[in-house]
Amino acid sequence: MSRRAASESRRSPNPTHSQVPRQLAVTLGVAAVVATVLTAWRPASLDPGELVGNLMAAVEGGQVVPPLQTPETTGVLPIGVVAGHSGLHPASGLEDPGAVCPNGLRELDVNTRVANLVVQGLEAAGLKVELLEEWDPRLNGYRGAALISVHTDSCSAINEEATGYKVAAAVDTAVPDRSQRLVACVADRYGRATGLRFHPNSVTLDMTEYHTFYEIHRQTPAAIIEIGFLFLDQRFLVEEPDKAARGIVDGLLCFVNNEPATLPLESLP
Repeated sequence: MSRRAASESRRSPNPTHSQVPRQLAVTLGVAAVVATVLTAWRPASLDPGELVGNLMAAVEGGQVVPPLQTPETTGVLPIGVVAGHSGLHPASGLEDPGAVCPNGLRELDVNTRVANLVVQGLEAAGLKVELLEEWDPRLNGYRGAALISVHTDSCSAINEEATGYKVAAAVDTAVPDRSQRLVACVADRYGRATGLRFHPNSVTLDMTEYHTFYEIHRQTPAAIIEIGFLFLDQRFLVEEPDKAARGIVDGLLCFVNNEPATLPLESLP
């Protein structure tokens, strides 16, 4: 993949916390709540400024994300679940554990445990699902009804606000409405299942420029979720991975079953 080398530097083992430009963060964070904007929008119908204005108006109105027409491929194609940092890095041939806490807790282990529980939950619901590694060759041109990549945020003591979760979709995708609706469903259901705070305006370039977004087929709706911070949320992540998995499973079921979703607006600053 031509962008693989560049993407490796974007997704470092220890997640960065630099803020994306405000307009990009707002667009990604609140696009999921648009009702008429997402259903009526086509790539050439709105310029970026007009789109952001409509998104902000939707947030202020507290609108519910309406169901989209279910794609014909839903139920035929699998749902891909990526366990973040699993497998061997192609450049080094070594394992990349992601963030590592002073007590030895590794992001890789948390991601893998939750991802496996997600797969089990989706299979129990009767869906076709595939567990994928971070650098899985099957991701090249991957066609799926949806794809979610499970990651965990930093173990550094950033500040008292560093607790909660983030969800983001690709900026460069052929299915922006479906990808943003996937974000809406996962953000909504994950918050309900876990009680954690949603951080739509803290999405980083490591998330929006996530390398997998450039590898999969452009028609595959995809999102990445940071399920919590390894510092302040560590107890939850270690002791209640089933709740984290349930939130992701419910979000994916919301998406494939074409259910409505409401972005947790109370978490917005």
